[in-house]
Amino acid sequence: MTRLVPLVALPLLLLQAPTPAPAPGRYRDAQGHLRLALVEQPFLPNGTSPGPATMAGGGLQDALRARGAIVKVETIGLTADEDTEYGGWKRLGLALGHFADVVARNEREGYFTVGLLATCPSMPGLVAGLQHSGPTRDAVRVGMLWLDAHPDFNTPETTRSGSLGGMPVAVATGRCLTRLRLDAKLDPPLADRYVVMGGIRLVDPLEQEALDDSLIEQIGVADLRAGSPAVKAQMDRLSRLTDRIYVHVDMDVLDEREVMGHGNKVPGGPPSAQLADLFEAIFRDYPKASAIGFATIPQRDEGGLSLAAVHRMIEGAVRGLAARQMTR
Repeated sequence: MTRLVPLVALPLLLLQAPTPAPAPGRYRDAQGHLRLALVEQPFLPNGTSPGPATMAGGGLQDALRARGAIVKVETIGLTADEDTEYGGWKRLGLALGHFADVVARNEREGYFTVGLLATCPSMPGLVAGLQHSGPTRDAVRVGMLWLDAHPDFNTPETTRSGSLGGMPVAVATGRCLTRLRLDAKLDPPLADRYVVMGGIRLVDPLEQEALDDSLIEQIGVADLRAGSPAVKAQMDRLSRLTDRIYVHVDMDVLDEREVMGHGNKVPGGPPSAQLADLFEAIFRDYPKASAIGFATIPQRDEGGLSLAAVHRMIEGAVRGLAARQMTR
């Protein structure tokens, strides 16, 4: 169901001066090669994950270079002092601050970021990097297309599981865990109207109450499958309101047959081939689409279906980016 922005919010939107779209060729070098940064963020709320390194391997880099792209791979780490700082949530926040620095630098240097994320709580760091990638110290406005079977909109007061994995959108929009958000350098928090959720199929009761009280809008699985006008309408809206757009993909948004090893899979998702086509269109048609991230690849991946799905979607986004860069 699509949530409309109330009319009372419109005057506030009109007060913001329009920002020109980023230059279409900003992710190419002087010879016309696409510049791509695969950024691995392996930190979990408690420990690290091999998932980001797995996603960066398996032939992905060779496939991207075969398209003529310049590809660099970076891995987020902590200093020795930070690695002993408090508990896992604090260390995650510090790692996300480094993640933000890397993403901001890559954007300024003309590298398109593909985030390879341990889990969804990595998202605030990537968004923070885009937020602070502008030409001045002022934060730029970041929109987010959040594709997930779950809204991840719980807080410590509403969560059933107590898992930070169910809270990143609530964190990013300033509803909880302020210290974690600030460690990730996401300041100010994302405005609700800058967030669109797609593919949501499983919501906790109190989480649903919070969504109903928010200005976050949604598009359904059928819209994602077809790349329907509803998707275009939301991307058009984000393009009007924001300066950069981030596309986030939790692997559990997919058809469960492609993520059988995922601990939070939910039936009824779109196949990766359809999302690859959608990403090709988004990154071709929307100059403000500035990064994409993939979270939570199953560690048990029989037949390599999940890894193939990630690579298929990344290659779809890169095809769209290449077409946009060449034609606009």
